[in-house]
Amino acid sequence: MSDHVAVMVVFSALLHAIWNAIVKRDQQPRAAGLAVLGVATVLAVAFAVFSSQVAFPETRAIMWAVGAGAFEGGYFAALGLALARGPLGPAYTVARGGAMLVTWPISVAFLGESFPWAARAGAFLIALGLALTALNPRERATAAGLGWAALGAVCIGGYHVCYKLALEARAEPAVLFALALACALPINAVFLGSRAWRESLAALRRKPLTIAAGGASCTASFLVFLKALSLSGAGAVLTLRNTSVLFAQVLAVWAGERVSGRALSGALLVVGGAVLLAH
Repeated sequence: MSDHVAVMVVFSALLHAIWNAIVKRDQQPRAAGLAVLGVATVLAVAFAVFSSQVAFPETRAIMWAVGAGAFEGGYFAALGLALARGPLGPAYTVARGGAMLVTWPISVAFLGESFPWAARAGAFLIALGLALTALNPRERATAAGLGWAALGAVCIGGYHVCYKLALEARAEPAVLFALALACALPINAVFLGSRAWRESLAALRRKPLTIAAGGASCTASFLVFLKALSLSGAGAVLTLRNTSVLFAQVLAVWAGERVSGRALSGALLVVGGAVLLAH
């Protein structure tokens, strides 16, 4: 992975952490999440309208875009169910760390991505850093919660691979993202239940500027991520994008939360892993 691609992925991770922090701090995070994704969809469509590139030169690009959207929707639904049945730390670690175990073998076996020893060491350090940062010894994860988090890991790996294959089929990134979100939103709404849209609109009315900022961060994060993904391998991009956990810790400090020494050590391991992966 080149330096400028690594910078793009890390910037995408920062934007990802920002919109996640906005959702997590809302009094109704699941409704706020749907509202943020709704705003992101509108913005992605707006970007797509002004694109001069042919959206899907190859039919298979549409198929992979729809697949990415299905996995996106499945991920958000699975994560919501995991959090409803257990604490955040184990769910986040299993989902993000497990996704690397899904993506790297596919990337190496079917997408021609190399996996040198430096990258392996970097992936290991990032996985270890995720565990130290997110896991709390006092948190008791339920079997159901871990099961839904594991499904979330499969979905994360799935949408990374689908996005990569869609880009290889020359899909236009903004249109690709817009179509994927258009597929993901209904899936999320179904899992949230009949009150989903009403509650998400209430979240938007309650904090319009905050939700709009979250939607803008989400859109920008994915567009930068897709650009980086078009220039590098799916496994490397997914792993490096897990540096979002470091930015989440910084945002927690900014919000007045106390960060433990274990979490700080985990964040430093994530940084070290990112450096190895980028070179």
